Parts: sequence; structure tokens; C-alpha cells
Amino acid sequence: MDLLNNTSSVSEFILLGLSSAQDIQMFFFAIFTLVYVAIIVGNLLIVISVISDNHLHSPMYFFLANLSFFDLCLSSTATPKVILDFLRERKTISWWGCMTQIFFMHFFGGGEMSLLIAMAIDRYVAICKPLHYKTIMSHKVLIVFLLLSWTVGFIHTTSHMVFTVGLPFCGPNTVDSIFCDLPLVIRLACTDTYILELLVIVNSGLLSLVCFVLLLISYTVMLVTIWQHSSSASSKALSTLSAHITVVTLFFGPAIFVYAFPFNSYSVDKFLSVFYSMITPLLNPIIYTLRNQEMKAAIKRLSRQHIDSCLIH
Repeated sequence: MDLLNNTSSVSEFILLGLSSAQDIQMFFFAIFTLVYVAIIVGNLLIVISVISDNHLHSPMYFFLANLSFFDLCLSSTATPKVILDFLRERKTISWWGCMTQIFFMHFFGGGEMSLLIAMAIDRYVAICKPLHYKTIMSHKVLIVFLLLSWTVGFIHTTSHMVFTVGLPFCGPNTVDSIFCDLPLVIRLACTDTYILELLVIVNSGLLSLVCFVLLLISYTVMLVTIWQHSSSASSKALSTLSAHITVVTLFFGPAIFVYAFPFNSYSVDKFLSVFYSMITPLLNPIIYTLRNQEMKAAIKRLSRQHIDSCLIH
């Protein structure tokens, strides 16, 4: 830390959390624990179902399983410490711990953003180019999309961290959130951060907004194509597409609000941070499971196999 942060006198940050009242903190402890367990169970169930069920060995479910993996990682970056902090009166995080949280939040967040774009491309090809779908969305293309998602996530977070780790922090060291979020930490630096603030707005806020608009345009084109073909297949495609649109909106909405205007003081920011780090990873498996008959059937088959295995032993 001395090499990277040699001009700083701050060795730790204090997290204000959601409330200072003990009874409210215990309530949040119970709620966050239940939500985190549901995130782990729901997303792991999707990943295991896709891997083990031959009926789900298709590009769409390949992306879905990887989306669930990203959700698991994104939620696990900060949530376990957040849950433990509800049991502590003084909530602190080391300088390195704070930087690590920021790195992985943007790493998995950037990767998930890229994966959602890949999933939109997959649905576009399936709906608008159905005869060429298997040729275009080959196994090689799927791997390329996945590698691009990880690469984009790494580049996205590294472009922030290269500048953030060198910032001098002389005090105050209080972060008004439940974990270290980039805009909140940058505000605490005792130097001019104007250039870095612009980078955050462009690299996180503006990029999210542009991707969201492009995704909405592509989904609109797909919806028009579906409405031109009234059939049972179109109905199934519409159901799948509506799930995609819901997930995209839930992911990009809070991110745009937090990072497009990151240095204005909004009391709702910490709750939006909770939303995209916990609620979205919880809702994604629910949305895809409830709106997808094949996924529900696969989960039932997996449950039956587990029950049969237990009975045998």
C-alpha cells in the first residue's frame, strides 16, 4: 500500500450503512441474509440445470448460465461483508479492501453488461435470422462472446482503478453507503478529481446509457418482427424476449442513475447500489425461471434426480 498510496494518511474507510439503529440493523441482517441465500440457491440452480440437462444445451441457456455466474460473483463481492457489518457497531473496511470491492464490482458489472448485449444478439439472430441461427451462433462464437465479456469487464474496471489507487486520501474517510462505491470514494480524495469524475461518467454512466438505448432499439426491432408472425413459436419468443427486456431494465436502470450523475448528492443512491448489487441478482433467476417453461421443466427433472438419488442411498 505504501507504494501505491504513499501520499495518503487514510488506512481504512468507515461505512455508514443503511441505519444506525440496532433493531433496524438486525432486521436488515435477517433480510439481507435471506436474500443472499436465495441469490446463491437460485443462480446455482440455473447453472447446474444448464450444465446437467441436455435439453438446455443451446446458446440461449449457455448465456443464461453465465449470466447467473456473473450475478453470483457480483453479489458476493460485497454482500457477505455487508451482512456481517449489520452485527457491528463500527463498520470499517481497509484501504485495500475498499479498492478490491470497487475493482470486482466494476469487473463483474462490466462483464455482465457485455453478456446482456451478447444475449440480445443471440435473440436477434434467433428471431430475425432463424434459418441461419445454428450457423451464426456456433460454439466458437459463444466462446468468443464469453471471452469478450470477461475482457470488457477487466478493461472497464482497470481503466478506473489505474487512477483511483493513486489518489491521496487525507480525511475524511466516511463512505455513506454499505460498501465502497467508486463515486463515493472518489469524493473523499484530497486532490482535484475532475478528470477522474469525467472518466467515471463516460466509462460507467454514459456507456451504460448508450448500451441501454441500443438494446431497447434492438428489442423493439425484434418485437416488431414477432408481431408480424402470429404463431405459437412467436408467443414463446415473445415470452422469452419480455424476460430479457425486464432483466436489462433492472440492470441498466439503477446503474445509469448512479453513474450518469455520480457526483450529485442523492439520498437514494445507496438504495440503488443495494438494488443492482443484490436485488437484480435475486430477480434474474426468478424472471428467467418463471417465464421459461423449459427451465422450469429442467429444474423439476433435476429435483427428481436428487430425490431419487437420496432414496437410493
